[in-house]
Amino acid sequence: MPSPRHSPALTLTRTALVAVTLLALVGCDIPGLGPDPRALARDAEAQAIGGACRFATRGLEDCYTLNPRSSKAQIFAGWKEMDQYMRENKVEPVPSALTTAPKAATEAEPGEDEAPAKAGSRSRG
Repeated sequence: MPSPRHSPALTLTRTALVAVTLLALVGCDIPGLGPDPRALARDAEAQAIGGACRFATRGLEDCYTLNPRSSKAQIFAGWKEMDQYMRENKVEPVPSALTTAPKAATEAEPGEDEAPAKAGSRSRG
């Protein structure tokens, strides 16, 4: 005769009770198991950056370059959302007054760089 502790009905009842308990816990907000608030803040900031870039008529590549630590996917999402908003509400973009890296070294004419070097070498010789 089987013992009352190991009867099939009792085992089934215990299994069902464990399953119901686990299902109830799935819907709970247990601290430490949800999304990281810092990650959510970074994503929101990257989306805001993307929206600001679109409003300032800055291209996506420029926005990515100016914000290398931000998520490109979130920047794009913010840029796209702002683009849609601006088109629907006929909002005019405001060009950015921000300049990136100074281009003096790259825009210098070849003659300007060579002239002082030649003048210095002629006076020595």
